[in-house]
Formats: sequence, structure tokens, C-alpha cells
Amino acid sequence: MSKTALVTGITGQDGSYLAELLLSKDYVVHGVVRRASTFNTCRIDHLYRDPHDPEARLFLHYGDLTDASRIACLLERVKPDEVYNLAAQSHVRVSFDEPEFTANTTALGTTRLLEAIRMTGLPCRYYQASSSEMFGATPPPQHELTPFHPRSPYGVAKVYAYWITRNYREAYGLYAVNGILFNHESPRRGPTFVTRKVAAAAARIKAGVQDTLYLGNLDARRDWGYAAEYVEAMWLMLQQAAPDDYVVATGTSHSVQDFVECCFAHVDLDWRDHVRFDERYLRPAEVDDLVGDASKAARVLGWEPTVHAPELARLMTDAELEALRHGDPGTLSAVPAPARHQPAPH
Repeated sequence: MSKTALVTGITGQDGSYLAELLLSKDYVVHGVVRRASTFNTCRIDHLYRDPHDPEARLFLHYGDLTDASRIACLLERVKPDEVYNLAAQSHVRVSFDEPEFTANTTALGTTRLLEAIRMTGLPCRYYQASSSEMFGATPPPQHELTPFHPRSPYGVAKVYAYWITRNYREAYGLYAVNGILFNHESPRRGPTFVTRKVAAAAARIKAGVQDTLYLGNLDARRDWGYAAEYVEAMWLMLQQAAPDDYVVATGTSHSVQDFVECCFAHVDLDWRDHVRFDERYLRPAEVDDLVGDASKAARVLGWEPTVHAPELARLMTDAELEALRHGDPGTLSAVPAPARHQPAPH
């Protein structure tokens, strides 16, 4: 029989790719969407069918991780086999400006969801989206046993969410896992994140509609992978006999400057002619280098990445060029993932 999944943060980058993957595996998918005065579902519009359609398998519900009673009601109504908690205030730089909001959604929101699962007694499996930002200042490579040293309110909130997930697993026997995902990007990344910002600028400058790109720290190094591949690791974690925590990463390190060079070179531009420094984009406390050791995920889950930063930069830049050609430079709502992630026809 089909499984049922509840996904918070379904309108985000990871949520959209995860929804595609689950639908391709014949799941019924329920997504939690925050109420807003404008629609924010562009990343999943290509998956959506009218709920009156008997073939519909994706359903959206208003809700928010700051509302514990609503979370409990949704769990009772949906009765999911699997819960994927991808919702958060996930922008690291913004977390310095809004630390309380970040803690309330990213940290306490996780507690509300776990407590609702415990109180309803549902025998579901729970995935927590943990982050490489938890490692912060700890030298690379980072793996499941590396000590945490977060350097932002976002990283601190994610450390709390990580430990509360483990606590509910150990105290109450919940099947709860942490996926410690290193930076993962795609054409569906939010436009204020540096990789999407760079790819979009390279395409727009090539097209003659922009001239300058302003950035902060070019020396920060990250382990960048492809989000469409990383959601498969999320799913695999919930298919194991026993719950555990896993690092998901490529094991390679590239600087922001490396990514910039790759995007601009792909459109035959010299980045130095267009990139300027702006201190407003600096963080009060920087994370210098994150490189994940995902050998456990390879050994236990059988998961390995195939897309690394240089290919990712070209992929994202090509998507921006294509969007410009179609007169849609802002959304990239339904850029396809690799074929294995596409939803099955209904």
C-alpha cells in the first residue's frame, strides 16, 4: 500500500525535490504551507493537482511550526508514516538580524513537532533537517562524531534541534533521525543565497541586463552538492531498520571565489571585471571551511553524490540563462531534477 508523508517546508528548495521523489515512489504527500497574502508555491506548482481530482496525491495544508495545536491537528488528520521536518528560518546571515525568530522556528519548532508526534502516539518515522553550520569553527573534515561549534544563531538553533531529536529518540523510543546535510544547491535555491545570486548575476551580466555583483567574503570554503540528489539520502535514512544520524556531503571543498569563477567562466566572462566587495554581506562570525565526510552514508545507505561544485555552478548558470531566454529571470519554479527524481505519471 502507498505510504503517506507529511513534509514541513515543502515550498522550499529541498521540499520541492523531496515531494517529486516521494510522488515517484507512489507516496501520498501532505505539505505544510505558511499562510501569506501571496502564493509561495512556485517550486511545487508543477506537481499540484486540484484536490477534487481522484488522481491527486499531493495535498497542502496551512500551518506553522510556531503553532503547536495546529501541528498536532495535522498529525491526527494526516496520520503520516513518515514526517520530514524541512521548515526553518534557514538563511545564516539573516539569523544574526532575527535571532529570536530563528530560535522560535528552527529550534523550538522542532520541539513542537516532536512533542506532537509523542503526544498523538503516531508510529511514524521522523526526519530532522540538520545542518553543517552546526560544526561552525570545528576544523574539517567533519563527520557524525565531530564536535559542534556553531558560529551563528542559525547554527545554534540547529544544534538544539539536533539534540532534541536525539533526546526524543533515546527518551521515548521515537524513530527519529538527523540528516546533517552540507551545503546543497540547485536552480531552485532562494535568490538571496550566494550560489543562486552568483549564477543569476553571471547570466544577467552576459545578457546585458546587469553589470555588477556585490559579494562579501570570497574566501569562505564550502562543500557544495546538488539538492536533487540529497533528498534521496533523506528518504533512505527513514528506510533503515534502526534510526541513526548521517552526514550527507560530497567531501570536496571550494571557495566562494571558486564558485564565482566557474559561473562567470561558463559564460566567457572575467569575474574580476564585475564583482565588487560589500561589507554588508559579511557575517559577525564567519565559518571558514566546511567539508563533510559522508563515508557512513555511503556504507550504510548506499548513497553517494555524483554532482560536485564545478558542475553545479554550470548547471545553475545554464538554468538562469534559460530562464532569461523565456523572460522569467526570477522564479525557476519547475527546473527538472535528474530523471530518477521525476514524479511518476498519474
